Amino acid sequence: MKTLLPWLCVVALAIGLGLVYSASQKKDAELAALRQDSQQLEPLRAELEELKKAQGQGGSDELARLRKDNEDLLRLRNEVGQLRKEKQQLAAQVQTAQAQAQGAQAQVQAQRSTPAQAPAPGQLDPAAQAAFNARYGVTAQTPEQQQAVVCVNNLRLIDGAKQQWALEKQKPSGALLTAGDLAPYLKTNALPTCPAGGVYTINPVGYAPLCNIPGHALGK
Repeated sequence: MKTLLPWLCVVALAIGLGLVYSASQKKDAELAALRQDSQQLEPLRAELEELKKAQGQGGSDELARLRKDNEDLLRLRNEVGQLRKEKQQLAAQVQTAQAQAQGAQAQVQAQRSTPAQAPAPGQLDPAAQAAFNARYGVTAQTPEQQQAVVCVNNLRLIDGAKQQWALEKQKPSGALLTAGDLAPYLKTNALPTCPAGGVYTINPVGYAPLCNIPGHALGK
């Protein structure tokens, strides 16, 4: 029995060492598998980081674009409001000029209704002449000067109608237009005529209308 005991211890020790070695091999295999899995995960982690960065950059760009669009919208609203205000002011000026011309024409027609006192064609009666003199600072003594006053007033009406047309149609300076374009913006729905027989040139937007008779011109 005493001789078997050492052998039994050796056998038990060998078995224990075998078990320890087997467990160590198993752990090494598991560690190698974990390392391999970790290496496979590295590209996925890198790709995930790139996606996060791309999403973050894309969100910043979209926010910047929305802010710019909002600023452009506010600027356009301000410009539209300013244009509407200018249009209202111009419309008031045109209506005032048309009312003055209408009053002068009414006075001329009333004066012509009395043949003995009717002025020559293209002339204004004294009351109408005084109104024009007070409005434009012009002293008309001769028939030619009176005709020039009427013609200048016609040019003012044409110029006011041009500006109103350009505002409503959103036309820039230099845009071309015709007498038909201006008709809806004139009281008589037609261009007035020069009392001295002159010919009117409408001219593009931003340029004053002209009469071919010398002295019949708008002041600068």
